[in-house]
Amino acid sequence: MALATHTDHSNSHTFTRLLPGMMATLAVTAAAIILETLEMHVLQGRWIESLVLAILIGMAVRSCFDLPASLEPGIQFCAKTVLEVAVVLLGASISLSAIEDAGLTLVVAIMVIVALSLIGSYAIGRLAGLPPRIATLVACGNSICGNSAIAAAAPVIHAKADEIASSIAFTAVLGVALVLALPLFQVPLSLGSADYGVFAGLTVYAVPQVLAATAPAGLISVQTGTLVKLIRVLMLGPVIATLSILHGRNTGGKLCWSKMVPWFIIGFAALMALRSAEMVPQAALAPISAASGLLTIVSMAALGLSVDIRSVRQSGIRVIGAATLSLAFLSGLALIFLKVFAAH
Repeated sequence: MALATHTDHSNSHTFTRLLPGMMATLAVTAAAIILETLEMHVLQGRWIESLVLAILIGMAVRSCFDLPASLEPGIQFCAKTVLEVAVVLLGASISLSAIEDAGLTLVVAIMVIVALSLIGSYAIGRLAGLPPRIATLVACGNSICGNSAIAAAAPVIHAKADEIASSIAFTAVLGVALVLALPLFQVPLSLGSADYGVFAGLTVYAVPQVLAATAPAGLISVQTGTLVKLIRVLMLGPVIATLSILHGRNTGGKLCWSKMVPWFIIGFAALMALRSAEMVPQAALAPISAASGLLTIVSMAALGLSVDIRSVRQSGIRVIGAATLSLAFLSGLALIFLKVFAAH
């Protein structure tokens, strides 16, 4: 009985310690969601996602006010643990059945392009003078699925809050710019609806952005682009698992699976397997996806609250330069693939 009482008291103390920072994080999250809603009504479009707004608002608060130390435990809990839970839930949005629908040639080609893009983007980042962790985050975001890939890779490589924030902030800017600019290149590049869909699916960061970028080209382009993008997202699991193993080896410690492959990556793979085996009820998919998205926004708000904007500003020019060159490199790979694929 005494042990149970001690445990209850300890849990209560932990929650009390976390509560102030969690409340601050939720306040920033709410502000970001409200601003996105206003943006949709006033501007008739989602130009800056709530995920990015959460980071920007959090950074502004942290940079303009001296936050009390009592907020730190809750903020760090939301930045780490809540983010890891969001990554697990992300697994339910991915089904391996997309591979069967696309055909082996296209799937292998996408895998090769993602691998080359990862290597090339990382090399560009390092040549631009970025630290290894930021170069890795930019490479993952550029090559796979933007903010989601950065958020998933960050805890695996133990990226710092300012590294995550700067990577997401500047790749988000590029993501919006790409959506606006990409339709202008369809005619100059002589791309048909299907080819343009493949090009968009290989280069645009997020699935909603693919829909926006391909909509002007018609339904075939939208369907093709979405399929290619989903297959590209499927690469997230293997890439994150590989990073876990590489990071475990680089630490110089014993090769412990619990450290090389963190619990949330195992959870991500398990939930993806359950989805692929149709063991996740269809009615649960939308709520799980919504929960993953909301928790990601919460964690990004916490990351913003952890970052002094001056530290991001110092690395900003190099990050945006590396991200832009990486995107150009990926676009070149996509065009080469289209030319080769069309020839066959």
